[in-house]
Amino acid sequence: MLIPRQTVPALSVPTLAHGEFDLSGESPERGTIICFYRGLHCPICATYLKELGKHVEAFAEKGYASVAISSDEQDRARQMAEKISAPDLRLGYGLTLTSAREWGLSISTSVGKTSIGIEEPALFSEPGLFVVSKDLTLYYGSVQTMPFVRPHFSELAGALDFAIQKNYPARGEYTGTV
Repeated sequence: MLIPRQTVPALSVPTLAHGEFDLSGESPERGTIICFYRGLHCPICATYLKELGKHVEAFAEKGYASVAISSDEQDRARQMAEKISAPDLRLGYGLTLTSAREWGLSISTSVGKTSIGIEEPALFSEPGLFVVSKDLTLYYGSVQTMPFVRPHFSELAGALDFAIQKNYPARGEYTGTV
């Protein structure tokens, strides 16, 4: 389990059009928004990534870099990029399931073809959305066991505005006895 204010696991994947994404090499003013998505087979992911693509510039203006990552292979990631048409969004691929587990993501097994007729991979990770501070500690995290009911990027943008203005700390950091 990831703990706010503690260092997140290493994360490095290739991207389609923006070179290698290596979290430790990121240098945004405030942090990095990492959106883990299920893959090409998921129609909800396509809609979600289109929405993230619309917010990349606004997040950058707040001091946050953005990336979307899946365990899909390069060809499937390329198909997703074509589907969502969000050229400013870095699209990473090849996430290992070991790395997905380190990030606390749930792993699912294939149930065959999805509602849009695309075969699911044998194993793949479920969605997660994280904000990692520039010091590589967890600021915010949300993990889903299903493709449904994900955080809205417009709400995240508003929350980040509040956090910046109030210098609001990451919460959920207590690990002592309860």
